[in-house]
Amino acid sequence: MSEELPEEKRTALVVRGGWVGHQPVEATDSFLPFLRGSGFETVVRDSLDCYADAALMRRADLIVQCWTQGTIEPAQLNGLTAAIEAGTGFAGWHGGIVDSFRDSPDYMHLVGGQFACHPRGFVDYTVEVAPDKTAHPIVAGLSGITVRTEQYWVLADAYNEVLATTTHPCMPGDPWAVPVVAPAVWTRNWGSGRIAICTVGHKMEDLNLPAIRAIIERGMTWASR
Repeated sequence: MSEELPEEKRTALVVRGGWVGHQPVEATDSFLPFLRGSGFETVVRDSLDCYADAALMRRADLIVQCWTQGTIEPAQLNGLTAAIEAGTGFAGWHGGIVDSFRDSPDYMHLVGGQFACHPRGFVDYTVEVAPDKTAHPIVAGLSGITVRTEQYWVLADAYNEVLATTTHPCMPGDPWAVPVVAPAVWTRNWGSGRIAICTVGHKMEDLNLPAIRAIIERGMTWASR
């Protein structure tokens, strides 16, 4: 009788840095127990040079990025893009993934959305699950998530699968004439890879909301190879 081999662990590469206001270390640390409990070996890096490490990128089944603003060099972006196209998942939240590398159109093309502004600072608003996406594993069982934090106005394209949205109201004095619906949670297929993004997550209080944490954690497992 043959002996069963133990299942090989997947590898999650956690890349963090950039603007410290988004607490990249504390925020990513809070997800490490979930990743390890989900069967991932975790590798944490505080430099974008890891994206240019071909051996590490081949090994990664999932990349979790929390890197707001900053600059990504061509070799780093090429390594990241090649890994995703080959099947590595890519996931993150808030500015750590949609306000990264503002000077890189190729990065914006990869993730499918770019932070433009949060017009009124910290406000109460609702994240609404799209009616036709309620069965998607990232948002299943969730609806009408109320938060008080930055409400991201995101510039995005139609290739995204939008799972949830948020509506920016039009108030007297605003230069826009009607309410504006922006994506708040979306996925994107890129080559053989999957991308999962949640725009909520400015501070630890946001990430500790059960519904938001569920969306981000589900997004990680959904995106992973």
